[in-house]
Amino acid sequence: MIRATVSEVTAETGAVKCFRLRRGDGLPFAPYEAGAHVDVVGPSGITRQYSLCGPPDDGAYVIAVKREDPSRGGSSALHDQVVAGDELLVSEPRNLFRVEPAAARHVLVAAGIGITPLLSMAYQLHRTGAPFRLHYFATSRERAAFVPLLESASFAADVEFHFGLGRDEHPGTLAEALADPDPATHVYTCGPKEFMRRVEDVAARSLPETQVHVEHFQPLEPVAGAGDAFEVELDTGEVFTVPPGRSIVEVLADGGIEVDTSCREGICGTCVLPVLDGVPDHRDNCLTRKEKEAGDQIATCVSRARTARLVLEL
Repeated sequence: MIRATVSEVTAETGAVKCFRLRRGDGLPFAPYEAGAHVDVVGPSGITRQYSLCGPPDDGAYVIAVKREDPSRGGSSALHDQVVAGDELLVSEPRNLFRVEPAAARHVLVAAGIGITPLLSMAYQLHRTGAPFRLHYFATSRERAAFVPLLESASFAADVEFHFGLGRDEHPGTLAEALADPDPATHVYTCGPKEFMRRVEDVAARSLPETQVHVEHFQPLEPVAGAGDAFEVELDTGEVFTVPPGRSIVEVLADGGIEVDTSCREGICGTCVLPVLDGVPDHRDNCLTRKEKEAGDQIATCVSRARTARLVLEL
């Protein structure tokens, strides 16, 4: 974790605040990949993941935080307690939502606070000259973050707003946005999970699923708990039994072996370990479909086993 200073706090909407972070030692942050996120430890001690939404080469980290109602203490503490000059602990950026460099065209589809990772993508794509279109859905202009910025950005001509549409209007609008794509087009979406499902459904009519990229802020499947007991063998030779209702991470911790974790919901990818033998039962939303099919990695905070034993590299 890195100690960062909050250099600026701005209210984007009545429910969204934007925090600009600088390194505590005064040095610039290194450039990061568009779509990346960081862990942030707030005043309450709770760690949450937030997408970086500024220009990736700006030397600062910019995050936008939506106040959740009810809040579990993460968003409300940042909104109510953090001001310019305060310090926060942040992690190095991690990226599970990358821009595909070989794509002929990029279509970015955001809803609500899902604009955050796509905003960083828009900055990067514009800087590199890659063709793209950003579609931003929100219930109203007043509840949409970054509207003035998007309207005045150097890539403003590549942004299209969709405000006030009912859910039944989304499929038709998405069909127009994704109509007749180049076969090498890639689609990226972030927002409420039902909205992202609609984007995936519409995109699947003309593009393979490997060209549709989704960023999750919430788990789409239940966390670990159900399922039969299985064994985990580490490359050290130690063997542990993971019973129903416990995760691999929890069982290893009981045995004195700490695996780095953050979200514990299968979203962030912090706890992923290599699989040397056995077949994982993937229950996460951080590994791609291709990675899951390969079966050589597992998110140990939520996933289980389809075989009696998994051998993991610690």
